[in-house]
Amino acid sequence: MAATAISVAGVAMRYAARGASVAALADMSFDVAEREFVAIVGPSGCGKSTLLKILAGLLPPTRGEARLRGTPIAGPRRDIGVVFQAPVLFPWRTVLDNVLLPVDVQGLPRDRHRRAALDLLALVGLEGFEQRYPWELSGGMQQRVSIIRALIHDPAMLLMDEPFGALDAMTRELMNLELQRIWLERKKTVLFITHSIPEAVFLADRVLVMTPRPGAIMDDVAVRLPRPRSLDAMSTSEFGGCVARIRARFNAQGGVDA
Repeated sequence: MAATAISVAGVAMRYAARGASVAALADMSFDVAEREFVAIVGPSGCGKSTLLKILAGLLPPTRGEARLRGTPIAGPRRDIGVVFQAPVLFPWRTVLDNVLLPVDVQGLPRDRHRRAALDLLALVGLEGFEQRYPWELSGGMQQRVSIIRALIHDPAMLLMDEPFGALDAMTRELMNLELQRIWLERKKTVLFITHSIPEAVFLADRVLVMTPRPGAIMDDVAVRLPRPRSLDAMSTSEFGGCVARIRARFNAQGGVDA
């Protein structure tokens, strides 16, 4: 049995809003194994992004605890990489310098990581674009830069908050294939937040389904599709069964994408 990478135990979160207390998360508990790819889906406003901020060390929970490899997550950590919906690339830095940003911020040896950055750029098909600027890249290319920037310092965990939500449908499918390829190559522990049920099932080993706010886990769906997965996997009975089970949890209405 694989070791536990992420452990969330009894995590709850309440916000103060206009003089009232608003519950965002309620008693969240789950584990993620080393090198496992876990997706989280749920209706808008259910606390998915709040959970990610807690795991990234950006927000302390009101109650409960999150751990990474047995150590409490009590603030931002070097061994956690985060990818947001927008690539958030600095326009005045080249592609290579954007990838090396965590190295510069953490004061790590730039020469040693430059070779790793070049290898990662080649891995995602951006060899030859090292000296280009973000505005010279397509949206999908920018998001690839964002993903490998999160990998450059070799984090133990990769948190992804709807990273393909702003892309058109065709580019999004291509980026799903690209992310799967990167994950198979690097085998990082990934927690992936999305509104799209098919995207979650296509990418993940397991899909955690959240309730409306206050968010809690109402289902844990194992995806047993063999890897690597092609887009043709979406037409299989196993894929359709997983999607149908998750949709049923939202009474076929959802609040999540089809």
